[in-house]
Amino acid sequence: MPNLLRPFFATLSNWGGFVRISHTLFALPFALAAMCVAARDQRGWPGWRVFGLILAAMVCARTCAMAFNRIVDRKFDAKNPRTADRHLPTGKISLPAAGMLCAGAALGLVAASYLLNPLCFWLSPVALLVICFYSLTKRFTDYTHVFLGLALALAPVGAWLAVRGMEMRPLEIIQLLVLSSAVVLWLFGFDIIYALQDYEFDKAAGLHSLVVAWGPQNALAGAFLAHMVMCGLLFAFGLLCRFRVAYLIGWMIIAGCLVLEHWIARRRSMHWINVAFFRLNAVISAVFFIVVAAEVAFNGGFRLR
Repeated sequence: MPNLLRPFFATLSNWGGFVRISHTLFALPFALAAMCVAARDQRGWPGWRVFGLILAAMVCARTCAMAFNRIVDRKFDAKNPRTADRHLPTGKISLPAAGMLCAGAALGLVAASYLLNPLCFWLSPVALLVICFYSLTKRFTDYTHVFLGLALALAPVGAWLAVRGMEMRPLEIIQLLVLSSAVVLWLFGFDIIYALQDYEFDKAAGLHSLVVAWGPQNALAGAFLAHMVMCGLLFAFGLLCRFRVAYLIGWMIIAGCLVLEHWIARRRSMHWINVAFFRLNAVISAVFFIVVAAEVAFNGGFRLR
């Protein structure tokens, strides 16, 4: 029996590696945290149906965006030593198969949005445009990191709208804007640090980033500033939501992870950055979700009635 299942799991692993399904950990916790706050009148739980559809929409959006990125960047990936062993350049996955996955995931997002509420359904094409457009921006703008941040910030926005639809109050809108702005700045800073690995290649290939435009040291300074502003926004989000001790502890852990992240970027090798940053940022998003869920479930705060 194990021998019969081995090809299935090998194929599953191949496709999971293609779309880097593990990186969903970056966006999903922020979406789930937004879901919890939006569903405060239900003790942070909107029901299994809504939760399942939010999860399906998130996975489909992430899969569509990553597949599109791999497709449009396949020629650059083949030339870059760091990415030359990816699935499309090496033929582990064919271009038509990747295109089918991208289209299928896009349809999955639209279907999940339709089942959530009319607002999510009508906004789903806009979401698809934003998450795919990012992959093209490195060809014409130095601020490609901003577009990645905007793409990821759609996760908490979509989850909040999935729960509340058109019934959002003014305070909720402010909370959501503050949270999504924090996510944009988080990705902005993190993507600058990650782009350090491709500085020489991007410069030679004519690809744009702030690392190429400003140089590594100035770009790192900009990333650090973005992360400090992000910390301020997360603190403001906690105040707006009337969170208490658990959130404050989580906020301090997140701030500590960001400081460590920048210490690594300035003191360690590029290989160490590649390993450590995914773990640190996964910790940041996971801690945020845990403390938000704990505050909503146990402390209550105000109710959206």
